[in-house]
Amino acid sequence: MWDRLYTNGHVASMDPNNSTAFGAIHDAALGIKDGRIIWIGKGADLLDKPDALAHMVTDLDGAWITPGLIDCHTHLVFGGNRVREFDLRLNGASYEDIAKAGGGIAATVKATRAATEDDLFDSALARLDQMRAQGLTSIEVKSGYGLDRDTELKMLRVAGKLANARPITVRRSFLGAHAVPPDGPMDANAYIDWLCTHMVPDIARQGLADAVDGFCETIGFTPEQIDRLFKTAKAHGLAVKLHAEQLSNQQGAALAARHGALSADHLEYLDQTGVAAMAKAGTVAVLLPGAFYALRETKLPPVDDLRRHKVPIAIASDCNPGSAPLLSPLLALNMACTLFRLTPYEALAGMTIHAARALGLQADTGMLRVGMAADLAIWAISEPAELCYWIGGNPLMSSLHHGKESIAP
Repeated sequence: MWDRLYTNGHVASMDPNNSTAFGAIHDAALGIKDGRIIWIGKGADLLDKPDALAHMVTDLDGAWITPGLIDCHTHLVFGGNRVREFDLRLNGASYEDIAKAGGGIAATVKATRAATEDDLFDSALARLDQMRAQGLTSIEVKSGYGLDRDTELKMLRVAGKLANARPITVRRSFLGAHAVPPDGPMDANAYIDWLCTHMVPDIARQGLADAVDGFCETIGFTPEQIDRLFKTAKAHGLAVKLHAEQLSNQQGAALAARHGALSADHLEYLDQTGVAAMAKAGTVAVLLPGAFYALRETKLPPVDDLRRHKVPIAIASDCNPGSAPLLSPLLALNMACTLFRLTPYEALAGMTIHAARALGLQADTGMLRVGMAADLAIWAISEPAELCYWIGGNPLMSSLHHGKESIAP
């Protein structure tokens, strides 16, 4: 007997094998057993399934089921906030100006180091719950606001605890190469050496991260430094991903692609060389419209080039206290359409199937197909494009993570 059966609704499967818009199945039914999708198709076809009996049958009354949303780039764990910098930016200060004046990442490092593990957990959990309430069933969480051993490990432990506290899949990325520690004796080269010889091996040994990330930028680290870090990460069995081409073109995306990175993220200054390299490597382009909006950027990522080369495009919140204080996956979808001119299908694919790929989860989640995890969201909408259309609304009725109710009606 199946555990659950949903009937009398519509399904946006996001399955590329389904050629309809959004992989849609109208007048559909979906069955779940042992946390996995066991059947999906037209409701009328259940007549040919005499074993289609379930402990719980739900009439959706025309609602839509989509894959659960996936936020593949967040800095969810941090201490304090940077609301003062919001005011500074409104008065003309740039990202670089704030960073050079001791704000930016350095300010959050100070607050995060001072916070206890419980403090970080409580604040991150409150933010996570707001995002889960909009259909989120998987999330990536980065470290990077410690820049010392104890705080970086503390942040990664907190991210792991979130997965135990709520029904959600959490992937952790070690972002020690976020900035040079503001109060230490090491320069950038010495700091990268320390990450490679001490931090990455330690984190891999403890199983505290799934990937290693870095910030390749004029105010971050050079491609040569990131190259050393990535070689170390891969030698220790960790995937890699990269903040690249956000403020300038450092050829970081091409570097990430050479290392087979899961993703290169931001990409406003990405050029044709980087696009071609990502296409060849299968590296996902993660676009972050929340940061673009909050920083009032004007340089758009090269979406047409990414489309032309068939580079998968993911969308993420980039939730962080400085450049993207964004807690709404649905608003990120709208921003992707209004700011970056993605279609509603591209945006939703960017927070489902392509976001799953950006985290290495594509075999298990990100679309609705028999055998995959029953991570799904149920919405009171008339068509999937509404998820990108409404500004400030939340039509979520319920969501499931691995077949178990995550957000109840």
